[in-house]
Amino acid sequence: MLDKGIASAINHALFHQQAPAHVRIMNAKSNAKGTITAITHQNATAEMALQYHDIIITAARTVDKGVVDVEENESWERPKIHAVPLVWDMGKGTEGLQKM
Repeated sequence: MLDKGIASAINHALFHQQAPAHVRIMNAKSNAKGTITAITHQNATAEMALQYHDIIITAARTVDKGVVDVEENESWERPKIHAVPLVWDMGKGTEGLQKM
């Protein structure tokens, strides 16, 4: 419930600060260590959301006083390929990423 509360509080604050409609949190989850991971809307990046860094921290702290900072976790600028054997792009003579 805490995770949904944080996402809701952040989205409410972003709305009131007139952030673009796509800059919203779609999902927030906490792990066993207490780290909260939030996923942005599919049309927004973490970089876009972090333009509202102070607003996000303030809103998250209304639900969980233990929130210390907000930072980008993934930039997704590198290609990610799933279910393709790694040996296709590794080893002498394969040309690796250049081939892709």
